[in-house]
Amino acid sequence: MQYLTDQIFDKINELPKGEYENCSFNHCDLSNKNLSGFKFTDCRFVGCNMSLAAINNTAFQGVTFKDCKSLGLRFDTCNPFGFEVSFESCQLNHASFFKTKLKKTIFKDTQLQGTDFAEADLTSAIFENCYLEQAIFNRTLLEKADFRSSYNYVIDPESNRMKKAKFSVLGLAGLLQKYDLHIEG
Repeated sequence: MQYLTDQIFDKINELPKGEYENCSFNHCDLSNKNLSGFKFTDCRFVGCNMSLAAINNTAFQGVTFKDCKSLGLRFDTCNPFGFEVSFESCQLNHASFFKTKLKKTIFKDTQLQGTDFAEADLTSAIFENCYLEQAIFNRTLLEKADFRSSYNYVIDPESNRMKKAKFSVLGLAGLLQKYDLHIEG
């Protein structure tokens, strides 16, 4: 397995199995690729397509994703040791973070439609201007999480731990949906 550090990869569609540290991946198409067992430390993915890539036991430590299309990624199958990611202006629709530790993770301007956060630890996570239609929150730890600028979520306060989580008045309907109330603003 190769060890690569301080490299820039532009517009590639194949990546040799290895450990990548402090590398940048720009406009790469890694969709449907097998990235299982890879290790990415302090790396940055910008404008990449990683949709449906296999990431079983892949390590993401201090990795940022910006303007990436990552549909259907199974982050719940990644190596949990040191798992730390952030997302900005990404499409993460139908991804899975089932039972994943995501403390203080930042999701900014990101589409999370149908994404599975069931039983995940999102303590102090920030959802800034995120689209969360049909995202799954069930037995999720949402203490101190910030949803104030996000929208289209449905979260059942009785099925999730939400102490000191932050919401805007406009998001209250998503917290009360199971009661079939008609809330007007």
